[in-house]
Amino acid sequence: MLKLFRKAAKPTAPGRIPPGQRVYVIGDIHGRLDLLDTLLELIEADDAARPSAELQLIFLGDLIDRGPQSAAVVERAMQLATQGPCRFLMGNHEELLLRSLDGDERALRLFARVGGRETILSYGMDEATYNALDFGELLDALPGLVPPAHRTFLESFEDMIELGDYVFVHAGIRPGVALPEQRVAELRWIRDEFLDHPGPHPRIVVHGHTITPQVEWRPHRIGIDTGAYASGELTALALENDERWTVATPQQA
Repeated sequence: MLKLFRKAAKPTAPGRIPPGQRVYVIGDIHGRLDLLDTLLELIEADDAARPSAELQLIFLGDLIDRGPQSAAVVERAMQLATQGPCRFLMGNHEELLLRSLDGDERALRLFARVGGRETILSYGMDEATYNALDFGELLDALPGLVPPAHRTFLESFEDMIELGDYVFVHAGIRPGVALPEQRVAELRWIRDEFLDHPGPHPRIVVHGHTITPQVEWRPHRIGIDTGAYASGELTALALENDERWTVATPQQA
């Protein structure tokens, strides 16, 4: 059984990012545009209250599914990418959508079970039509719903980002495997083998994918998926020099 909720613990080993930079790492959004907009306002205020630095946003993936506004979240992310330095990681939910758009019915069936229904409805299909279609028909309809620009944008997402003493991935990494040799599937899907590993990694791993009630501070990793679609709390981890702090929306579903 997948461990979706895990107990948080401290502390995390010291780490640094290059001087002059300030990075806000945003956890799994899952279709909650309302929370994303609130968090971006909080980040803007937090950044403005500090000395000037080069600002960068990193999104850990799973922008879509489960919440009601996935299409609008993708549109907002595309706008952000034109306004300043932003980098986006590919989550397992983006992977499932893209595989479904490529005609993979098995991926579509899983996509529908893990929140893809809400994504499809957010792209304009009404609920009665969704309920009336079988998976083959839904597979045929899907490419006409998702704008080509959204698909191209999602396909551009990265699998891993390295910065200073940190590495950013969606789900985690395979312990004992060098970063350049990590398998893409595990970067997007891994759970227990990574989460339960007590030893060090090549860098401090910042990840989402597995929900915890609060930010999960572990000796060699930091998990920031606080279950936004259900809890109402969307979290960002902020990094500057050797400092780290969090910015989060107030909990309200």
